Order: sequence, then structure tokens, then C-alpha cells
Amino acid sequence: MEAETSNATDEYGIPVIPGPSDAAQRKRQVIIDAAAAEFLAEGYSAASMDAITSRSGVSKATIYKHFGNKERLFLAVIGGILPRTYAGLEPCGSTLADASDLRAALIRLTGDWAALLLRRDIMTLRRLVIGEIDRFPQLGRLWYQVTYDMNNKPLIEAVTELNRLGKLDTPDPALAVQQLVAATVGVPQLVHTFAPAAELDPAELTRVVTSGVDLFLARYATA
Repeated sequence: MEAETSNATDEYGIPVIPGPSDAAQRKRQVIIDAAAAEFLAEGYSAASMDAITSRSGVSKATIYKHFGNKERLFLAVIGGILPRTYAGLEPCGSTLADASDLRAALIRLTGDWAALLLRRDIMTLRRLVIGEIDRFPQLGRLWYQVTYDMNNKPLIEAVTELNRLGKLDTPDPALAVQQLVAATVGVPQLVHTFAPAAELDPAELTRVVTSGVDLFLARYATA
């Protein structure tokens, strides 16, 4: 028997969709994949339940039975994509404390991180959430928590350890990490958020990241 929808939501306001039976699991995944493709291509307003039905090959009645309505489908699908998209993209901050050349390690870390975050699928998802954040603020809250836990938190721990070792002097490690991210990853991310057709120039990315790291170390390095 296929799962019925409910009105339950999690702490971010994302719908909690009851798990389907084994027989319905594949059908639900087909719906999720079709809805994700439609929402990412068209946004929320322009996305059509008829198009999702056509993409999935599943009846509209079955889609509504699983997810309730278009709004809950959007929240459930995009809310589920966010953590999976960022999984594995964490910067390896744990290696910074052991680096013999902190500047080189920071340039490598933030450069690799920026390149990952500029992937087409991540930028498309980012633009979608930004575009719908007034309608769905819960997605903004989820995005912030996911990116903080996976990205900023490991760097804050690394900066705190570098403070302990005397390599950095950051009275507020969390603020220092925000400044580092803004000056390195944040610059190209901002450009490509609003200029999706802009070419990614590796040399320019390296120049921006290197300049941001130097700015950070000029303020916080002890030597």
C-alpha cells in the first residue's frame, strides 16, 4: 500500500514525508527525480505538475497521494537535495594545523573549495533557493545550517587550533572564518550566482583566492 501524505514538518519547516512501502519506493524516487529536474529547470512558479507527471510517467493522483501538493513536493524535493549536494564538499580544515606552509595550504583549500561550489549543479540549486526564499524561507534556514555545519564549522575548529599553536591570532575565530570565506570563495560565488553564463577562468580564480588569503593572513598571522 502506498504511503499517505501528512502535514508533519521538521525543525526547518521541510515536509516530513512518511516512508513508502518497498513496493512504492521506486515509484517515489521516480517522482522525486522528475520533480527535481522540473523545478531546477523552471523554478517553482513556472514548474508544472503536468510536466512532472509527464517526466515521471506516474499519475498525478499518485504524486498528490505521496506529497500532498506542489508546495510540499517542492519543499520535500529541494530540502532533500540540499544536504546530499553538499555532502563530501567539506573543506579539509583538519589539515591546516599540520601544514608546514599555512599560506599555501589556505590557498589550496579555498581554491579547491571554490571550484567545487562553482559546479553547475550547485550554482543552479543556489539560484533556485535564492529566487524562492521569500516564498520558502525554511529552505534558506536549511541552506544556512547545512553550509555552516559542512563548511564553516570545520574551518572554525582549524582556526581555533591554529590560535592554540600560535600561528594565528584571531580573537573571534568564527568571524575570521567568515572573512576568509568572503574574501576567497565568496567573490567568485557571487559573480557566478548572478552571471551564470560567465566563464570560469582558473587563473582568475587562483588570483582572487590568493589575494583573499593574503588579506586574511595580513590581519591574523602572528609571523
